[in-house]
Amino acid sequence: MKKLLIPGLSLLLLGLIVAWMADLFNDRIEPGLAPAARISSNEAVPVGSMVIPMLEKVAGTISAKQATDISSRILARIETIKVRAGDSVKKGDLLVSLEQTELRSRKAQADARITGVTARLQEADKQLRRMQELFAQGMVARAELDRATANQQSLQSEAAQAQRMLEEMQSALAYSQITAPIDGRVIDRYAEPGDTASPGSRLLSLYNPLSLRVDAHVREQLALALKIGDSVAVEVPSLGQAFTGTVEELVPAANPGARSFQIKVSVNYAADLLPGMFARLIFKVGEKHRLLVAADRVASVGQLDVVWINQDGQILKRLVKTGKRYDNNVEILAGLNEGDLVLPVQRSAR
Repeated sequence: MKKLLIPGLSLLLLGLIVAWMADLFNDRIEPGLAPAARISSNEAVPVGSMVIPMLEKVAGTISAKQATDISSRILARIETIKVRAGDSVKKGDLLVSLEQTELRSRKAQADARITGVTARLQEADKQLRRMQELFAQGMVARAELDRATANQQSLQSEAAQAQRMLEEMQSALAYSQITAPIDGRVIDRYAEPGDTASPGSRLLSLYNPLSLRVDAHVREQLALALKIGDSVAVEVPSLGQAFTGTVEELVPAANPGARSFQIKVSVNYAADLLPGMFARLIFKVGEKHRLLVAADRVASVGQLDVVWINQDGQILKRLVKTGKRYDNNVEILAGLNEGDLVLPVQRSAR
């Protein structure tokens, strides 16, 4: 008996555990629908609809319509550069001074040459007039008159050449003082005093902050619907600011690889806007009716979104699929119809 007692008790205990896990010791409810709770209709809010614009965002880059590189027209050593990156300048402000010693010396030589040629030309004019008078009186040969005429014409040509050389030296002296061609801001500085500036070498870069625009590529269908002068919303994420732009240029040729057109949208001046910044153009491409309910009437149960609705005075739970939030409302993509009465979240029913 002792040998059978221990196994018997073990089997009995195991049976009790199985019965408890099978919920045999609790009251059972027969299958069927439980009576639905009743609720006042004034707590329910109908599902509404709203016409929301469909927006398309296009990435772009801020650039300056009016920008220029400053370079030298002559070969000379740089004496001073009066600006640095970020400085604002006015049209005509002195930016770079080049060495003028050699240029001034060459100008002085041109001045001296003109003085000498002018004196000789005056003497040649007098000599020619005398020869003409003597020739008229028959006192000199024709050859003497021709030599006087040729000498006077040669000196005239030499005087004209000397004048051109002087003007060239004056221009070179003017080129040694490089001024700002536009009102703007210095982007970068590429040389320092003591460097040699050669013709065409870049010394400074300027842009006009009042001429900023957004360059972007848009798909064909959208580009063909745009017109010069259309207003476009512009946002700059790095600044957290929005602007209103105007389409000022549509490039009339598509990019065959991307099937897109380039557009240029001007924006109003803002101190924080800088060339090279990332920007987005926002286009309204249509409208769509969306179902909205108050966000606080949607409960999240795990990964599911649930609402409670009032249907004929009864509380029913319904799974829904939500979309974007619009202020205090959330979009309902599936699970509800317009006009359904949505109740506050039923905490006790969750």
